[in-house]
Amino acid sequence: MNRPVMEYRSYDQDFVEAPDQQYELPPDYRWLRTSPCDKLRSGLIYGAALLFASVYLPFGLHVRIKNRKVLKQAAKTGFFLYGNHTQPVGDVVLPAMAAFPRRIYTVVGTANLSLPVLGQLLPYLGALPLPATLSGTKKLHEAIAHRLQTGHPIVIYPEAHVWPYYAGVRPYSEAAFKYPLKFHAPVFCMTTTYQKRRFGKKPRLTLYLDGPFEPDTTLSPKAQAAAMRDVVYACMKQRCDAHNDTEYIVYRPAEDTEL
Repeated sequence: MNRPVMEYRSYDQDFVEAPDQQYELPPDYRWLRTSPCDKLRSGLIYGAALLFASVYLPFGLHVRIKNRKVLKQAAKTGFFLYGNHTQPVGDVVLPAMAAFPRRIYTVVGTANLSLPVLGQLLPYLGALPLPATLSGTKKLHEAIAHRLQTGHPIVIYPEAHVWPYYAGVRPYSEAAFKYPLKFHAPVFCMTTTYQKRRFGKKPRLTLYLDGPFEPDTTLSPKAQAAAMRDVVYACMKQRCDAHNDTEYIVYRPAEDTEL
């Protein structure tokens, strides 16, 4: 099989771009939607997404979820769930099925809200867009705190950019790991891996859940975030190294790129 090849110049390169990469949130954007009308609309849209996922994940992506029982260790509290970003559509619903029956909320880039149709639905699916202002950041933190206090998982893709079918985990910064330290919440990770199937061109997707990971409280806050990043990254890389056995899309650095 001739596999498509993607060349990259940095690990932050976008291979799937939203229509408006410079999209800005309106000043009146609401991170918390708690009115009866919003709750009804959100419940219907989220329920439809779960129904879609119940068909798309097993039959479209051939998904298997392993080690889901680890999430029971956070049965009475919300938590953060970090993953590698390898499915443009699947990554919207995959953590929802992994954490079911608890409803997830996902930190996303604001450009995702410019997507046709889906962008309008994302706020009701639990998207928490990253703001560009201090006032917006305060509201985002309030929303995260509220969701954690009510027992919901907060999903974060620290690689930020989706690389479809990338069989690995890319380097990422510790910036996204400041949240669990700020909110004193448990940390888990979900690692997407790919395996050959006996029939069919596309590989099987196996998601592994691991954790919880505890911060090293003897370190400074910045060092704690970096140490947490290192632990989660090492776990995800170990899962990728052990369980990826195929590359549906080949990614390689451009010839003039130094990484």
